[in-house]
Amino acid sequence: MREATASEPNDPNAVAVATADETGLPDVRMVLLKSWDERGFVFYTNLESRKGEQLAANPKAAMCFHWKSLARQIRIRGNVEAVSDEEADAYYDSRPRMSRIGAWASRQSRPLESRFALEKAVATETARFGAGKVPRPPFWSGFRLVPVQIEFWNNGAFRLHDRIRFTPHDNGWQKQRLYP
Repeated sequence: MREATASEPNDPNAVAVATADETGLPDVRMVLLKSWDERGFVFYTNLESRKGEQLAANPKAAMCFHWKSLARQIRIRGNVEAVSDEEADAYYDSRPRMSRIGAWASRQSRPLESRFALEKAVATETARFGAGKVPRPPFWSGFRLVPVQIEFWNNGAFRLHDRIRFTPHDNGWQKQRLYP
Protein backbone atom coordinates (compact mmCIF):
# COMPACT_ATOMS: atom_id res chain seq x y z
CA MET A 1 0.00 0.00 0.00
CA ARG A 2 2.91 2.37 0.67
CA GLU A 3 4.26 1.77 -2.83
CA ALA A 4 0.81 2.24 -4.38
CA THR A 5 0.31 5.47 -2.43
CA ALA A 6 3.61 6.76 -3.81
CA SER A 7 2.92 5.77 -7.42
CA GLU A 8 -0.83 5.83 -8.07
CA PRO A 9 -2.13 9.28 -9.09
CA ASN A 10 -5.64 8.76 -7.65
CA ASP A 11 -7.12 6.64 -4.87
CA PRO A 12 -4.45 3.99 -4.30
CA ASN A 13 -6.88 2.50 -1.77
CA ALA A 14 -9.55 1.92 -4.45
CA VAL A 15 -10.54 -1.73 -4.51
CA ALA A 16 -13.09 -3.69 -6.51
CA VAL A 17 -15.47 -5.52 -4.18
CA ALA A 18 -17.50 -8.43 -5.52
CA THR A 19 -20.62 -9.79 -3.87
CA ALA A 20 -23.41 -12.01 -5.18
CA ASP A 21 -27.17 -11.49 -5.33
CA GLU A 22 -29.82 -13.97 -4.22
CA THR A 23 -29.47 -15.93 -7.48
CA GLY A 24 -25.69 -16.15 -7.18
CA LEU A 25 -25.12 -13.56 -9.93
CA PRO A 26 -21.88 -11.66 -9.15
CA ASP A 27 -21.95 -7.92 -8.62
CA VAL A 28 -18.76 -5.83 -8.49
CA ARG A 29 -18.04 -2.19 -7.77
CA MET A 30 -15.20 0.05 -6.63
CA VAL A 31 -15.01 1.19 -3.01
CA LEU A 32 -12.30 2.85 -0.96
CA LEU A 33 -10.52 0.68 1.57
CA LYS A 34 -10.42 2.67 4.80
CA SER A 35 -8.38 0.45 7.09
CA TRP A 36 -6.74 -2.92 7.40
CA ASP A 37 -5.08 -4.90 10.14
CA GLU A 38 -4.62 -8.51 11.24
CA ARG A 39 -8.42 -8.85 11.46
CA GLY A 40 -9.10 -7.92 7.84
CA PHE A 41 -9.89 -5.18 5.32
CA VAL A 42 -12.51 -2.50 6.08
CA PHE A 43 -14.78 -0.40 3.86
CA TYR A 44 -17.94 1.58 4.62
CA THR A 45 -21.29 1.89 2.89
CA ASN A 46 -25.00 2.44 3.15
CA LEU A 47 -26.36 -0.82 4.57
CA GLU A 48 -29.47 -0.43 2.39
CA SER A 49 -27.38 -0.31 -0.79
CA ARG A 50 -27.21 -3.30 -3.09
CA LYS A 51 -23.86 -4.36 -1.64
CA GLY A 52 -25.14 -3.88 1.92
CA GLU A 53 -28.19 -6.04 1.26
CA GLN A 54 -26.16 -8.67 -0.59
CA LEU A 55 -23.63 -8.90 2.24
CA ALA A 56 -26.39 -9.19 4.83
CA ALA A 57 -27.86 -12.15 2.91
CA ASN A 58 -24.54 -13.74 1.94
CA PRO A 59 -21.62 -12.50 4.05
CA LYS A 60 -18.88 -13.51 1.63
CA ALA A 61 -16.98 -11.27 -0.77
CA ALA A 62 -13.88 -10.85 -2.88
CA MET A 63 -11.64 -7.81 -3.36
CA CYS A 64 -9.17 -6.95 -6.07
CA PHE A 65 -6.62 -4.16 -5.92
CA HIS A 66 -5.02 -3.31 -9.25
CA TRP A 67 -2.15 -0.87 -9.39
CA LYS A 68 -1.31 -0.31 -13.05
CA SER A 69 1.66 1.91 -12.20
CA LEU A 70 3.21 -0.97 -10.23
CA ALA A 71 2.02 -3.76 -12.57
CA ARG A 72 0.65 -5.56 -9.51
CA GLN A 73 -2.62 -6.76 -8.12
CA ILE A 74 -3.81 -8.35 -4.90
CA ARG A 75 -6.89 -10.57 -4.77
CA ILE A 76 -8.57 -11.30 -1.45
CA ARG A 77 -11.46 -13.69 -0.75
CA GLY A 78 -13.21 -14.26 2.53
CA ASN A 79 -16.04 -13.91 4.94
CA VAL A 80 -17.50 -10.54 5.80
CA GLU A 81 -18.51 -9.21 9.20
CA ALA A 82 -19.89 -5.90 10.38
CA VAL A 83 -17.48 -3.49 12.04
CA SER A 84 -18.33 -2.40 15.58
CA ASP A 85 -20.47 0.68 16.17
CA GLU A 86 -17.42 2.31 17.75
CA GLU A 87 -15.33 1.74 14.60
CA ALA A 88 -18.12 3.01 12.34
CA ASP A 89 -18.69 6.08 14.52
CA ALA A 90 -14.97 6.92 14.62
CA TYR A 91 -14.57 6.68 10.86
CA TYR A 92 -17.85 8.50 10.16
CA ASP A 93 -16.82 11.37 12.43
CA SER A 94 -13.51 11.68 10.52
CA ARG A 95 -15.30 12.29 7.21
CA PRO A 96 -15.83 15.81 5.82
CA ARG A 97 -19.11 17.34 7.01
CA MET A 98 -20.67 17.32 3.52
CA SER A 99 -19.82 13.62 3.13
CA ARG A 100 -21.66 12.95 6.41
CA ILE A 101 -24.66 14.94 5.17
CA GLY A 102 -24.45 13.09 1.85
CA ALA A 103 -24.77 9.78 3.71
CA TRP A 104 -28.14 10.97 5.07
CA ALA A 105 -29.28 12.37 1.71
CA SER A 106 -28.40 9.44 -0.53
CA ARG A 107 -30.74 6.49 -0.91
CA GLN A 108 -27.83 4.56 -2.40
CA SER A 109 -28.61 2.11 -5.22
CA ARG A 110 -32.25 3.21 -5.50
CA PRO A 111 -33.68 4.97 -8.57
CA LEU A 112 -33.10 8.75 -8.66
CA GLU A 113 -35.54 10.87 -10.65
CA SER A 114 -33.05 13.70 -11.31
CA ARG A 115 -29.83 15.32 -10.16
CA PHE A 116 -31.99 18.10 -8.74
CA ALA A 117 -33.75 15.60 -6.44
CA LEU A 118 -30.38 14.60 -4.97
CA GLU A 119 -29.31 18.21 -4.54
CA LYS A 120 -32.65 18.98 -2.85
CA ALA A 121 -32.15 16.05 -0.45
CA VAL A 122 -28.67 17.37 0.41
CA ALA A 123 -30.11 20.85 1.03
CA THR A 124 -32.86 19.39 3.24
CA GLU A 125 -30.35 17.43 5.34
CA THR A 126 -28.00 20.43 5.53
CA ALA A 127 -30.85 22.55 6.90
CA ARG A 128 -31.92 19.80 9.31
CA PHE A 129 -28.50 19.55 10.92
CA GLY A 130 -27.65 23.26 10.69
CA ALA A 131 -24.33 23.91 12.42
CA GLY A 132 -24.81 20.96 14.80
CA LYS A 133 -23.29 17.50 14.85
CA VAL A 134 -24.17 15.19 11.96
CA PRO A 135 -24.61 11.77 13.61
CA ARG A 136 -23.99 8.51 11.81
CA PRO A 137 -27.21 7.26 10.19
CA PRO A 138 -28.47 3.92 11.50
CA PHE A 139 -28.32 2.61 7.91
CA TRP A 140 -24.63 3.47 7.42
CA SER A 141 -21.74 1.35 8.68
CA GLY A 142 -18.80 -0.72 7.62
CA PHE A 143 -17.79 -4.23 6.71
CA ARG A 144 -14.61 -6.14 7.35
CA LEU A 145 -13.53 -8.78 4.86
CA VAL A 146 -11.76 -11.48 6.89
CA PRO A 147 -9.47 -13.21 4.40
CA VAL A 148 -9.45 -16.93 3.76
CA GLN A 149 -7.19 -16.41 0.75
CA ILE A 150 -4.85 -13.64 -0.41
CA GLU A 151 -3.11 -13.80 -3.78
CA PHE A 152 -0.34 -11.49 -4.90
CA TRP A 153 0.25 -11.07 -8.64
CA ASN A 154 3.27 -9.33 -10.11
CA ASN A 155 3.62 -8.71 -13.84
CA GLY A 156 6.38 -10.71 -15.52
CA ALA A 157 8.06 -10.54 -18.91
CA PHE A 158 6.44 -12.64 -21.64
CA ARG A 159 3.37 -13.17 -19.41
CA LEU A 160 5.45 -15.25 -16.98
CA HIS A 161 3.89 -13.50 -14.00
CA ASP A 162 4.62 -14.22 -10.36
CA ARG A 163 1.60 -15.46 -8.44
CA ILE A 164 1.72 -16.34 -4.77
CA ARG A 165 -1.33 -17.44 -2.79
CA PHE A 166 -1.56 -17.36 1.00
CA THR A 167 -4.14 -19.32 2.99
CA PRO A 168 -4.54 -19.51 6.78
CA HIS A 169 -2.70 -22.46 8.31
CA ASP A 170 -1.77 -23.35 11.92
CA ASN A 171 -2.05 -19.79 13.34
CA GLY A 172 -0.10 -18.44 10.37
CA TRP A 173 -0.21 -18.41 6.61
CA GLN A 174 0.70 -21.09 4.11
CA LYS A 175 2.43 -19.81 0.96
CA GLN A 176 1.98 -21.47 -2.44
CA ARG A 177 3.32 -20.41 -5.82
CA LEU A 178 0.89 -20.66 -8.76
CA TYR A 179 1.45 -20.94 -12.47
CA PRO A 180 0.68 -17.66 -14.23
